[in-house]
Amino acid sequence: PYYVDLNQNLFLQASLHSSDPNLVVFVDTCVVSPDPSNFRTLTYGLIRSGCVKDSTYSSYYSPHSNVARFAFNAFSFVNRYPSVYLQCELVVCRYKDYSSRCYQGCVSKFKRNAGS
Repeated sequence: PYYVDLNQNLFLQASLHSSDPNLVVFVDTCVVSPDPSNFRTLTYGLIRSGCVKDSTYSSYYSPHSNVARFAFNAFSFVNRYPSVYLQCELVVCRYKDYSSRCYQGCVSKFKRNAGS
């Protein structure tokens, strides 16, 4: 567990450990839940499909493409839960593949290829 005070900024970093230097990491979705085994029923979205949902969420520059840095402000989850759990979905893409998900940013509806 990581203990923080209310309204404290939390700074996070996700690193991709790979021998391939031509990969980038992108934070697609991060949600918070009071239940560590259920991120569907009672959740609060910080970022979804690359779209920022919480006004305190910020992404930060990283000098390395295999590192994603972001932060948000600690909050009380409906004032009833002593702990909250963070779950993030990250996407890994080829560096400078501008057609990949990593370079699309916020997408309201991500279209999937129906082909093989």
